[in-house]
Amino acid sequence: MMRLRTHRKDWALPKQESSIAPPHVWSNADQDPVPPEKWTWTGWTFTQYWLSDLVTVSTWSAASSAYASGLSATDTVTLTLVAALCNAIPTVLNGAVGADLHIAFPVAIRASYGTYFGYFCVASRAMLALFWFGIQSSYGGQCVTAMITAIWPSYTHLPNHLPKSAAITTQGMVSYVVYHVIQTPFLFIPTHKLQYMFIFKSMLVPPMALAMVIWISVKAGGGDAIFKQPPSVHGSERAWLWLMNMTSITGGFSTLAVNISDFSRFSKKRGSPVWQLPMIPLFKVITGLFGIIAAGASKQLYGTILWSPLEIIAQWQGSSGGRAAAFFCGSLWLLAQICNNVSANSVSFANDVVTMCPKWINIKRGMIICILLGGWALCPWIIIKSGKTFLSFMGAYAIFMAPIAGILCCDYWVIKRRKYDVPALFDPRGIYYYKLGTNWRALLCNLLVIVPLLPGLAHAVTPKNVNLNTGLQHLYAINYLYGFSLSFSLYFVLNYVWPDRATLVPAVVSGVAVDSDLEADVSTGYLTQSSTKPKA
Repeated sequence: MMRLRTHRKDWALPKQESSIAPPHVWSNADQDPVPPEKWTWTGWTFTQYWLSDLVTVSTWSAASSAYASGLSATDTVTLTLVAALCNAIPTVLNGAVGADLHIAFPVAIRASYGTYFGYFCVASRAMLALFWFGIQSSYGGQCVTAMITAIWPSYTHLPNHLPKSAAITTQGMVSYVVYHVIQTPFLFIPTHKLQYMFIFKSMLVPPMALAMVIWISVKAGGGDAIFKQPPSVHGSERAWLWLMNMTSITGGFSTLAVNISDFSRFSKKRGSPVWQLPMIPLFKVITGLFGIIAAGASKQLYGTILWSPLEIIAQWQGSSGGRAAAFFCGSLWLLAQICNNVSANSVSFANDVVTMCPKWINIKRGMIICILLGGWALCPWIIIKSGKTFLSFMGAYAIFMAPIAGILCCDYWVIKRRKYDVPALFDPRGIYYYKLGTNWRALLCNLLVIVPLLPGLAHAVTPKNVNLNTGLQHLYAINYLYGFSLSFSLYFVLNYVWPDRATLVPAVVSGVAVDSDLEADVSTGYLTQSSTKPKA
């Protein structure tokens, strides 16, 4: 009979002998540089990844929410494009770390933040991954509701036995539980094999989303009328509302500009992440356009803006044909939410907690923790209760992620010139220890960027309780552009005036062994990627 693990030591993981970390440092294989046999991601994989990550309920809803705030359709399309570029450029630049060195974000961050201060970035990213995991799961629960109602219409009238303070009904909770039962097995697919799931989704979900837009546009008498409607706000109010919504939409995907190396480390070629530069704007604008057109058409058809595709599906439950369509579309949006949660949230969180607790947590345990905390403890259904709350939540992302993205980008491309000592990243007392495990330059940059934005964050979340002058409100409206550009500039200046010369290595020291008869790339100092096993 299996012995229950009753002692704390029973939960400790065996130390991996293949780890490149020093003998006195506890590590495991999930932290190590990816071995060549798992370099499976190509440019096409990144295309499928973003098609999976962006054709989702949340991307659709973010654009329609921006339109519902009073901007014109043209304004909303433009700001969605700008937001996509703000996501794409740092994502490609920071993805080079993983593609070049095959290391995850929690390891790479030590080069710029220091051995211990890097945990601040890792913990921040992990917390945000939990929130997004829960949000996407909540949307998934709504998909389940549409599917069950299509089969058993009486499900709509399921008695509610939960108090109003729960912010969810019995029906919603049942659907949420069913969604987790369906989703959980997918969370344990190895990252280097995820491309097969992306391909399957990309063949089914985008055509379905397009069909929904065409249907509601035809029912409303055409979808072009929305682009002829003027905005309901004007002048400076319109300009700042445009910036605020642009920042909110940028914030929703600003995390991946930070931790994209969790995925790019599986790249087959160093240039594979560059494919993201055109694909992120393309897929984000198209999905956003779907949401905008559907929002305008729904207002004409139903008299109110339906800012989520799931709200449109809910209108189809009155006939047998409509219920069949609701079940089909609901099941595909369910697939979209699962793929997004796996690719963008659970993998990222698991990588983060593995780094923070390598003795106790591996990728599989990290997934389980993600389900328990992100899916349940945070009560995510409260966050998506209204479009305004959703946009405020998304905007909050940027104030923490923007400076991290800016510092990462500046450190790798400008300060270190793409030359890291990978084994030293695994040594707590190595060259990236800096002082007390903290790079004071990164600490100062974060303080100077984040502190002025905190009043704006408080005002955005609870506007009735926090009074804020116009200047601070406007600063918060551009928090991502402000945070990324200021942190990049400050970090460059601080390193130019007070450089840490010990971390400026002359050539890359790879964490992956290379064949002895191959030469290094003289122009970059990077050792050719054609090894057969990880460095011991």
